[in-house]
Amino acid sequence: MSKIFYVIALCSILLGKSENPRGFIVKVGDMAPDFSMMYTTGEKYNLSDFKGSTVVLQFTASWCSVCRIEMPHLEKDVWQTYKNKNVILIGIDRDEPLSTVIKFKNDMKTTYPLALDPNAEIFSLFAEKNSGVTRNVVIDKHGKISFLTRLFEESEYQEMLKVIKNLTN
Repeated sequence: MSKIFYVIALCSILLGKSENPRGFIVKVGDMAPDFSMMYTTGEKYNLSDFKGSTVVLQFTASWCSVCRIEMPHLEKDVWQTYKNKNVILIGIDRDEPLSTVIKFKNDMKTTYPLALDPNAEIFSLFAEKNSGVTRNVVIDKHGKISFLTRLFEESEYQEMLKVIKNLTN
């Protein structure tokens, strides 16, 4: 009987550790994986091109209602506040064609760059491919992940802004 108990307990522990309700496959303190991206303007960059700057990656999509709520806040609180203070904000649109992403950017009246993410390949470097968008990844000037958000929850968003502010000091 005690063997069965230990087997059940061990399986519960192992299964519990594999669950990730937020869907991230990276964690704070990890080095951010490098990747290539293309902005809606046609410009191409690697994440590593921005080493020495604080980078905020916003994973988004035009069909995401929470993304649409969050984007004006990111525009004002991150991009307009820190764009001249060595902070780069990049929206990464999950698996939509260029024409859709350009329309989305125009509809949202954002001025920060949006990049294309065909087949959610960039997204999959940071989160489980089947998990949802509306997530931010804050990366310090050395390339380490400093903060992760999921959805647009006010207290978490405010904490992210504090982290960004501290990284710029």
